[in-house]
Amino acid sequence: MAPVLSKYVTQKNAVIGGAVAGVPLLIYLVKKYALQGKKTVKRRAPENDIKYLIVDKSAETKNANKAHVNARFIKQLFHILKIIIPGFTSPEFGLLLLVAASLTARSYSDIWMIQTGTVVETAVISMNKELFKSQLLYFFAGMPIISLVNNVLKWSIGELKLRLRTRLSRHLYDDYLRGYTYYKINNLDNRISNPDQLLTADVDKFCDMFTDLYSNICKPFLDIMIYVYKLTSTLGYETPSVMLGYLMVSGFILTYLRRPTGKMTVIEQKLEGEYRYINSRLITNSEEIAFYNGNNREKLTVLASFNKLTNHLRKFLEFRVYMGFFDNIIGKYIATVVGFYAVSIPFMNSKSFLSNLSQNERFRHYYTMGRMLVKLAEAIGRLVLAGRDMTRLAGFTARVTEIMTVLTDLNKGHYVRTMLTDNNSSLNEKKLVPNSGRIITKDNIIKFDKVPLITPNGDILVEELSFEVTSGMNVLVCGPNGCGKSSLFRILGELWPLFGGTLTKPPKGKLFYIPQKPYMTLGTLRDQVTYPHTKEEMQRRRKTDADIANHLERVQLSYLLQRDQGWDTVADWMDILSGGEKQRIAMARLFYHQPQFAILDECTSAVSVDVEGSMYQYCRDAGISLFTVSHRKSLWKHHDYYLQMDGRGLFQFNKIDSDTEEFGS
Repeated sequence: MAPVLSKYVTQKNAVIGGAVAGVPLLIYLVKKYALQGKKTVKRRAPENDIKYLIVDKSAETKNANKAHVNARFIKQLFHILKIIIPGFTSPEFGLLLLVAASLTARSYSDIWMIQTGTVVETAVISMNKELFKSQLLYFFAGMPIISLVNNVLKWSIGELKLRLRTRLSRHLYDDYLRGYTYYKINNLDNRISNPDQLLTADVDKFCDMFTDLYSNICKPFLDIMIYVYKLTSTLGYETPSVMLGYLMVSGFILTYLRRPTGKMTVIEQKLEGEYRYINSRLITNSEEIAFYNGNNREKLTVLASFNKLTNHLRKFLEFRVYMGFFDNIIGKYIATVVGFYAVSIPFMNSKSFLSNLSQNERFRHYYTMGRMLVKLAEAIGRLVLAGRDMTRLAGFTARVTEIMTVLTDLNKGHYVRTMLTDNNSSLNEKKLVPNSGRIITKDNIIKFDKVPLITPNGDILVEELSFEVTSGMNVLVCGPNGCGKSSLFRILGELWPLFGGTLTKPPKGKLFYIPQKPYMTLGTLRDQVTYPHTKEEMQRRRKTDADIANHLERVQLSYLLQRDQGWDTVADWMDILSGGEKQRIAMARLFYHQPQFAILDECTSAVSVDVEGSMYQYCRDAGISLFTVSHRKSLWKHHDYYLQMDGRGLFQFNKIDSDTEEFGS
């Protein structure tokens, strides 16, 4: 081929070829320098000017984002593994053993196929028909077993992923939905802006990455052990030693080069969460946005978030391409060169037993051992490249550890929130510390004794609030917006921490809260009235459908039972019920639970005055004491005391009598 080609490569042809090849380069240079004198104005996309802030991160959280394969990662991973693999007798540990056993069986299957395939090929070359037929039949008979091994491996890996995700999800949801933690993580603590992303996508990716990494490390590790043993027993220790030495050197180099992968993985998941959160805000606030015709502005915000995500993904892609270049060279090509050198050592050594064999025997040994060495080199390459997945696993481990740490802190009553400097200084001067107050649980009484009303941001609404209410007393709470009415109820409901004083109140189950926009759960009509009780819980408390039907009649909603399946009707109740119907459902829910005290926060604003009056009268007859926030004058007659806050830190708690000035609409 070379002599034929050389006939055409003359000096004349070389000059012509060089000139033709230089034409595109000349055109490129002319265009480049011609355009330098022209000023081109590139229009900036409008979404690039949009600025937004999802959450203020503390320095502690920013340091946690630095995910690397180090001692800290190992400690975090083992902490999570204790949760998802609780013991040696757990099904998860059994699946780990099954995966390892399946991988071992698969490695031995590969060796069997190499040896049997070599014999079949030898029979073909030597034209031995009997040996060819018998070995081919033997090879064919082993296929069902190998297929079974492969599918058992596939099932065990898939089942292991599901079980690990189930364990971890249940553990996290036990902490997330314990008490009011789900409220506090979104409203008090600002270390995590998107817990839904962490609880769903990140947990799933962590379990997938860990399981895949386990199989990707376990299989090459088993292959290395098996092939090293086979090669050492035949060729000596030098060949495997060279390969294992290269494994350690290349692994160290690539692990060092991949260090940014962990941090970039954490940032990727955070930006994915931001993008998802901004889209969810659009759905949640769609009505308000529509009234403002804010679709174009929201589009810019969504695109700004999307651009941040895609820009990072593009940088991550470029980094992976850059790392892929070194991965291929170090993990594949250099490994192949080292493999050729390693396998040549015993064959080039005149003192080796192979030197005394015939050429055909040496070729057969080289063919068999060469295949094993190729498998060993592939196993070493996979183990080296597994470091890439290890670094990504470090990123997901940091994310899961982050939410576990925050949930643990919140369940212990500790939260971290970035406050304004002025608020912090005023709190420090007055020595007001979150959770420094005392809560006493006692039936039939609510007593605030020198309790400050302070928001989680550190705003002091009332320095010391003191009053006492016993069962049978209805209190009307009034005052301008921002004076502390909602803050009072959040502290009473233990949603916000106490910054001092003593709060005496009934247990949580004997205090009920109804907001202006009541929550309708997913489920049946019965579930709307008994929420948060299930049908089984209702029956356990010896309540019947007839009892809750009476409550629906009291709020004039009996017609809802005329639907196809009555109490078992399933619908999207948030959509099909009007505002007034939802408020009356909430009052029926109050009648069902019959607590000692109820907080009614503008919860009858969409109900007619006559229905409202009958519901308040039933509360008094049933012995339910009320704290009511409302601007309706018609409600004063249903209350015995009023608590008025002026918005400047002062309050009045007085009895309502004939001389009391009633205000409202």
